[in-house]
Amino acid sequence: MQPKETIKNGLDKTIGSRRSKKLVHAGKWALYFFAIGVIAGLGSVVFHTLCVMGSHYFMDILAGYRPPPPGGEHHLLHPGHTPFNRWILLVLPAIGGIFSGWIVYTFAPEAEGHGTDAAIEAYHHKGGFIRGRVPIIKTIASAITLTTGGSGGREGPIAQIGAGFGSFLATKLHLSDHDRRIMMAAGISAGVGSIFRAPLAGALFAAEVLYKDPELESEIIIPAGLSSVVAYCVFCLFFGWGTLFDSPDFIFTNPLELGPYLVLAVVLVALGVFYVKSFYGVVALSKRLKVPNHIKPAIGGLVTGIIGFFLPQTLSFGYGFVQQALTNQLTIPFLLFLAVGKVLTTSFSIGSGGSGGVFGPSVVIGGAMGGVVGQLFHQWIPSIVSQPGAFVVVGMAGFFTAVSNTPISTIIFVSEMTNSYHLLLPSLLVCLTTFLLGGRWTIYAEQVKGKVNSPAHAGDFFNDILGSIHVSDLMDKVRKVGTISPGTNFGDFKLFFSQNQQHYFPMVDENNRLVRICSINDFRGKLFSPDSDDQMSMCQFCTEDLITITPSEDLNSVLSKFTIKNIDSLPVMKEDDPEILVGMLSRRDVIALYNQKIREMKHRAAQ
Repeated sequence: MQPKETIKNGLDKTIGSRRSKKLVHAGKWALYFFAIGVIAGLGSVVFHTLCVMGSHYFMDILAGYRPPPPGGEHHLLHPGHTPFNRWILLVLPAIGGIFSGWIVYTFAPEAEGHGTDAAIEAYHHKGGFIRGRVPIIKTIASAITLTTGGSGGREGPIAQIGAGFGSFLATKLHLSDHDRRIMMAAGISAGVGSIFRAPLAGALFAAEVLYKDPELESEIIIPAGLSSVVAYCVFCLFFGWGTLFDSPDFIFTNPLELGPYLVLAVVLVALGVFYVKSFYGVVALSKRLKVPNHIKPAIGGLVTGIIGFFLPQTLSFGYGFVQQALTNQLTIPFLLFLAVGKVLTTSFSIGSGGSGGVFGPSVVIGGAMGGVVGQLFHQWIPSIVSQPGAFVVVGMAGFFTAVSNTPISTIIFVSEMTNSYHLLLPSLLVCLTTFLLGGRWTIYAEQVKGKVNSPAHAGDFFNDILGSIHVSDLMDKVRKVGTISPGTNFGDFKLFFSQNQQHYFPMVDENNRLVRICSINDFRGKLFSPDSDDQMSMCQFCTEDLITITPSEDLNSVLSKFTIKNIDSLPVMKEDDPEILVGMLSRRDVIALYNQKIREMKHRAAQ
């Protein structure tokens, strides 16, 4: 064989081997995400079945309450014949709260509240780790809360089911924190995408909901998309294909209609602020109550029941009322009470420690308020607003964007749930407006501002590491040094200099207030010069242009001050009196601490 042919065959084998390894690696990860999708899809099936059965036996058989279903879902069981009883409906959420509270706080306290926030916290702060029991407890507790009248959504529990399995699988395979976070996020997308029949939105939601700023966790999108598609197919194999809502074919054709849509955006932001403040107001109130945690969801359930006694449409899911609003079957007062009442029942049901999601109620609240604005403008200017039901669709997207900072995924969510892709233009306008106006408020308290603020990316950002460390963390490295006074002459200083090894010499007054400072370089030429005058004042060698730091400053600021004049040591001043000297901090100690933090982060990532 010729040498050229030998080299060519060797290269072909090497390239072929590399391709085979890449295919094996890709196939392995595809199998992981396929498995996550299957489990999340089956979890959606189980949870949806529990919700259907619970609603039938608790709300229908016991209280005679039969809210309408959305167009894409149908009653799986025959309705009962119990007459409607408001009094049972009043106490039913409290009874559900007793059982769900006991289950959660006995077996998995972290399963309280809305599950998506817990998953976000796990992504940022826990390396994607979720205890294996949490999804099971979350499923049972949420099913009890929601089917006994508690107001909440299905996405929180199912997000934790998918996220929990992704975390469990990564832990069993001894994968890194980085890989566990990706698999956990894929589980979130699979659960949410399947339960709302919106696989594309589920993938984008998992990548977008992590941050307050308009950032996407790009490395999540492809794995999340694969898991979400699989989970969606599994769910639809059991409950049929199609969208969650049956929506008329709304079409946007009149640019003048954008004016009323902007009004809708402002209304949604105001309602969103009320929702967030109400929700976390109840959370704060619940924490202050001096009763066992097990009892708090029951108290929240009782208040929910009182509201439901007068406004039963605000209990449980409420998706069927959005369906009716799409076809203009509900009046303006009914929709207004539905929107405001749903804010309150969700706040007390979930904010008190009950278990459920917050996306589902947001869809109902936003859709109802969109119906109110749409019908009002239809009465005032019917030639411009001819389809008030379109405002229901856009209201769903705009409201959730206002309270979640997820404009892109929410637009896709609502489009997939309603099959209303012709409303993308007004939805985009309203969602971007609500995002800009409502960005300060979020229903997801565990969101961080951006990647640079996430501990999950702490090892990726030099500035983030330094910004998280303050001078107060290095106080043990701050050295007490010898000082000179303004009256010190050069002759006295030479004796002082010969007795220590420091390179910087702070000049302080009788109250230890720093007035000047000098370094060895400032007087090196005069130190051993035969014509030096020992009576010279040290003030002529020291500068009044002081660069100092305080214990509260982070190391980003400190390092920038080191580089201003290529300084090797900086004076540290008292926090409450920045003229009084504490000691000196060297650049070497700052860099050593930074290197230590880098090593620790690399070690944790490799585990």
